[in-house]
Amino acid sequence: MPLRNEVAMNRIAALQFDQRLTPARPDLADERLRGRVKAERYSAGTTMRVAASSAPLRREPRPDAPLDTEALMGEAVTVYDEDEGWAWVQLQSDGYVGYLPSESLRADTPGPTHRVAALRTFIYPGPNLKLPPLGFAGLGASVAVQDYDGGYARLASGGFIFAAHLAPLDAHEADFAAVAERLVGTPYLWGGKTSLGLDCSGLVQLSLAAAGILAPRDTDMQQATLGEALEPRPDLSGLRRGDLIFWKGHVGIMLDGERLIHANGHHMAVAAEPLRQAADRIAAKEFGAITAIKRLPALAA
Repeated sequence: MPLRNEVAMNRIAALQFDQRLTPARPDLADERLRGRVKAERYSAGTTMRVAASSAPLRREPRPDAPLDTEALMGEAVTVYDEDEGWAWVQLQSDGYVGYLPSESLRADTPGPTHRVAALRTFIYPGPNLKLPPLGFAGLGASVAVQDYDGGYARLASGGFIFAAHLAPLDAHEADFAAVAERLVGTPYLWGGKTSLGLDCSGLVQLSLAAAGILAPRDTDMQQATLGEALEPRPDLSGLRRGDLIFWKGHVGIMLDGERLIHANGHHMAVAAEPLRQAADRIAAKEFGAITAIKRLPALAA
């Protein structure tokens, strides 16, 4: 997906030696890190794409390891190593490093032309809604459209998607807060980044991506790289739609001057509520006081 926030890209590059973003193990590291990190060997890796609806990126190569994030269908990854069903990769979208199931990746998948703009859409074996679906693709997934048959897009990888559920890669949503609103009620999932389950920073990253704005994966990275800081006022006034509100380990999006939308463990879902209500509860029980308020230049009046 083409992303347009060059300032954020430069700031994310400054985080390159963060362990979450650095493809380096004692036995293997990215060739670009030769001379900067020590490893037994180095590799440039190979590019593959996620062929599954989504794929769990885990901290260690085992199914019960912590879920750090998810890679979406069509997402490009650099694969440095594969062993016993797990690929050690770096996501090319946000730089996150971890282990994906090897079966979720394909080397021969063509580059995408469109992204999924609906919350979810089915992939059919033919251009007919009555056919049993082969699978589905969620919001933010990307696909390669080969041609069209009636109201359906034929995918280069096989299958058909209702064409109105897709948008060209360079067609961006005008209001990322509106994207977040469409996800109200989505269950909370630690490490989740799909319309089936989201955490707080996953909601922000997925919503911003739909608007063509690059964002890193985790809350601390987002606070460090996104937008310009506003001085928090004691009465929480002066806020507007699209402002990002940060706590230690948590983030939400303002829907207007008073309401916040966020994926949170209190509701165990994406929910909208008054910022003051959320801030008082969070300060008392979870993450303490607000640590930053950031305003994205792209949304400036």
